[in-house]
Amino acid sequence: MLANASTYFRLEDILLWLTIIAVAVSAISAVLIAGQHSFDLFGMSVIALATALGGGSLRDMLLNKHVFWIDNQLFLIVALCAGVASFFYARRYDYSLKLFLIPDAVGLATFSIAGTISALSSGAPWLVASFMGVITGVAGGIIRDMMCNEIPIVFKSTLYATVSWLGGLLFIGLIQLGLYTTIAAAIAGTTIFLIRLAAIKWDLSLPVFKTRG
Repeated sequence: MLANASTYFRLEDILLWLTIIAVAVSAISAVLIAGQHSFDLFGMSVIALATALGGGSLRDMLLNKHVFWIDNQLFLIVALCAGVASFFYARRYDYSLKLFLIPDAVGLATFSIAGTISALSSGAPWLVASFMGVITGVAGGIIRDMMCNEIPIVFKSTLYATVSWLGGLLFIGLIQLGLYTTIAAAIAGTTIFLIRLAAIKWDLSLPVFKTRG
């Protein structure tokens, strides 16, 4: 599918930069939420790495690919540096727990599109590829929240995985219409980010199942 799509940049470059951004902001979001639990620097680093690298690792294993940060240790370095830097910066200030939702939304958007591109590049069918985008976008956050003894945000928050999946499908649809991959990624990623912020602001969510009695 992507092989026939025109691009301003090489597909590998687009995927590289999307993943670098996603890894960095996901590590930052992990530190911001884990800071509420008084972890030391080592604990923070482990959570940051697990959050930043977990979703992509699961995606690659499911696609039977080499795990991205093992193939290219740049991603490991970026995650570690972003986590350590945000640890020393954030601990100097008091901040609202809600602050982590912004880098988390950026990470969701960039990882969702990066995951979709990676799956399409591996020859996955379009529906599978879109779901791989969801896995890439949300799995790291699930790992982060479980390590912090929290209910994963994806299970209790306003529109989250749904937005990720819709964004991946939008990206695939735009590619099918012949848009440049760069433009399609920018439109779909921005859409995920803005809808996620709108969902947070106006408490938009899917219907919730709750038993009576």
